[in-house]
Amino acid sequence: MSGSTYGTIFRITTWGESHGKAIGVVVDGCPAGVVLCEEDIQKFLDRRKPGQSRYTTARKEGDKVEILSGVFEGKTTGPPISLIVRNEDQRSRDYSDIASYYRPGHADYTFDAKFGFRDYRGGGRSSGRETIGRVAAGAIASKVLNQLGISLCTYTTSIGPVTIDSVDHNEIFNNSVYMPDAAAAAKAQTYLEDCMARQDSAGGVIECHIQNIPAGVGEPVFEKLDANLAKAIMSIGAVKGVEIGDGFRAAHSCGQQNNDVFHYDENHNLTKLTNHAGGILGGISDGSEVVVRAAIKPTPSISSSQQTVNRDGENIEISIKGRHDPIIVPRAVVVVESMAAVTILDMMLVGMSSNMDNIRKIYG
Repeated sequence: MSGSTYGTIFRITTWGESHGKAIGVVVDGCPAGVVLCEEDIQKFLDRRKPGQSRYTTARKEGDKVEILSGVFEGKTTGPPISLIVRNEDQRSRDYSDIASYYRPGHADYTFDAKFGFRDYRGGGRSSGRETIGRVAAGAIASKVLNQLGISLCTYTTSIGPVTIDSVDHNEIFNNSVYMPDAAAAAKAQTYLEDCMARQDSAGGVIECHIQNIPAGVGEPVFEKLDANLAKAIMSIGAVKGVEIGDGFRAAHSCGQQNNDVFHYDENHNLTKLTNHAGGILGGISDGSEVVVRAAIKPTPSISSSQQTVNRDGENIEISIKGRHDPIIVPRAVVVVESMAAVTILDMMLVGMSSNMDNIRKIYG
């Protein structure tokens, strides 16, 4: 099975299944000398682990990470960093019925069509639990970016019909849906309670802001910064759409409105008066804040009755059992942030050889 590796220099390979013995990631290309410990990674994993609220799965997993290689005396050594999180609360019997039919909205049928076989215990590699490896790698990437003065802030902007009206960064971690608007968070939780009462699920939108990226990150044509961000975030299982800057709103705009005017500030620094482009022009960062948005679909595993087919060629009706999130969005916030961090760091490392001045700084 190909497709489990992402990145050019800062390369991550995730491994493991939802109900296997463990899950993890191998991170290659991390510079030596980065101060790193398991607690740095655990902080990120705690943001996506189950059991944080009544809006997440009841699966009881501590998601405790172990560093197996690549770190010595508290610093990265240069070779690959291998990370493992052991699965502790597998209840594969909850999924025994699924072996005979295809769940709507899941990858059951497509895995069968491709491989002629599938791991039906929670979806195997297509399970959201695969994102543990991404988040662990994202924690490392964020640590490196922070040392360069680059930071990421990610939050929920909408759940179902409820959209935030304001942004208070101090509020993001004060509610279970990671919204920066307390009033909107309360409305979203009421909406989720209604969904749960109807044995249904909800989707939403996540927004990631990346500050202090210097101008010049990204490659023209096929390795554009926005193209790679879109690929990275679209590779998250529940994501069905990605926007950069104004995104689809730009299609309803005019050139005079959509173009960002360049301007020199009082210190003669080149800036833009607006940021409709989301910090990227021609696939290359322009020095302003990069803004990425991800649309997350409703959780496909719902308890209410659904129509589907089984492997015997029959039309059947099912009600999915097991432990499932009524909404994926809150736990996906840190996943979107992690994939953005991995992409930004990788493209910065790739860009180091883009001109002779950079090469002279290292080897001259």
